[in-house]
Amino acid sequence: MELTEQTILLHAPNPAAAENGRKLSKKGSFSALCKTQDNTVYWGECAGSGKTPYRVSVDWLNPDAPVCRCSCPSRQFPCKHALGLMFEQLAGRDFETAEIPQDIADKRSRQAARAAKKESDEPPKAKKTNSAAQKKKLARQLEGLDMAEKMVNDLLTAGVGTLSGSSAQAYDKLAKDLGSCYLTGLQSAFTRMALAVRTIQQNPGQSDTAYAEALRILIYLRSVIKKSRTFLQTKLETDNLSSEDTVLFEALGGVWKLEDLHAIGAFREKARLIQLSFDVSYDEAKKEYIERGWWLDADSGHIDQTLNFRPLKALKYVKGEDSRFELLEIPTLYTYPGEGNRRIRWDAASSRPLTKEEHAALPALASPDLATALKETKNQIKNTLLPKFLAVLLPIGKLGKVENAFVLEDPEGDRIVLRDRPEDGKDHASTDRLALLPEALPSGGALFGLMFYDERDRTICLHPYSILTADRIIRLQF
Repeated sequence: MELTEQTILLHAPNPAAAENGRKLSKKGSFSALCKTQDNTVYWGECAGSGKTPYRVSVDWLNPDAPVCRCSCPSRQFPCKHALGLMFEQLAGRDFETAEIPQDIADKRSRQAARAAKKESDEPPKAKKTNSAAQKKKLARQLEGLDMAEKMVNDLLTAGVGTLSGSSAQAYDKLAKDLGSCYLTGLQSAFTRMALAVRTIQQNPGQSDTAYAEALRILIYLRSVIKKSRTFLQTKLETDNLSSEDTVLFEALGGVWKLEDLHAIGAFREKARLIQLSFDVSYDEAKKEYIERGWWLDADSGHIDQTLNFRPLKALKYVKGEDSRFELLEIPTLYTYPGEGNRRIRWDAASSRPLTKEEHAALPALASPDLATALKETKNQIKNTLLPKFLAVLLPIGKLGKVENAFVLEDPEGDRIVLRDRPEDGKDHASTDRLALLPEALPSGGALFGLMFYDERDRTICLHPYSILTADRIIRLQF
């Protein structure tokens, strides 16, 4: 196995932990460094705040899922000491070859025994569904839908313009009630409505944007409520209480587990992915950070996304994500139900640098032309349950300015205006950075970004995120 910095970052719980591990290595905190003859186990001691150094080890028997152990009390896995030991390996420190310590050998044997037993056992039987509890939950959800529908209908009857006189507390209360009805998806939507009401009342200068946001939420709620009622009533009538391949599951607040996705066949083997862009946003309604990665399938050219949710209350305990610059090879890739840029997940992956041939082949994975991408975007925008944008990779014919606007022209001569998506905020602004690029980019490149409908002038535009050439990916954001 070739250890790279990207491999270490891939296994770190968050960028800060990786950086702290790097600092430990740089300042010489490690001593008594040893490794086994077969280079699968590395161990040593790391100076801590107390008199006794921490004993730390990394077992690379399975390179995709290294086992890190440390005597420190940290609740992060791997801890900064284990990551620091990886950086010691990366730096080429002198590790003395020695016999594996008995305590590590014992733990390794027990883990191997558990893995062997798991492989030899019959596949676990599906957990028996508590039908009575499930039916009670579905009935409670239907009650919640009735409450939500009444609020939406009352507001639509009165008109969105009456929001300036509405009570934000009323939406907050309904959101809380919907949470007790197992409708956390709708709960978040009404919390967003409360935020829009407060903006309208307290910040008149932002009222137009807030009214537009409120209208989007209402359209979404009306559609979700109608479709969800039919969905839940059908489940009750047919006695179908299992998870299904539908976006309504998440819209209602359901949380997919990998085993559930496996059960409905939402997975595939041996995927190769390249990250095109990475960004972080903050969801005020849910009080959480959202780390999003956009990934290009090196075989099919499809673009999907990873979403990592880190609530403020548990920020330090939820593994953070970061930009990735190498190719990921994933044994089993899970895909969430939906259309367009679906959410993906995996539980193990290995990384390696792209070869020159792999890099050169990336621009050819772009959409055939602008017209095809426009058609796909319009179809997505029409679906009230899907995001009002589509991540696309477009072939570059020409890229430059027409009057005061940046414009992409595809090889067929069709053009689209490049501009920042207003909903993404100033911290995601990237269009102006195109001016920093060389005047003449290599031919045959592609531009990745979000195609969206801009209500300000009623046109479909493209928010540029990165540019692909035959030998590199130029990121305009993170």
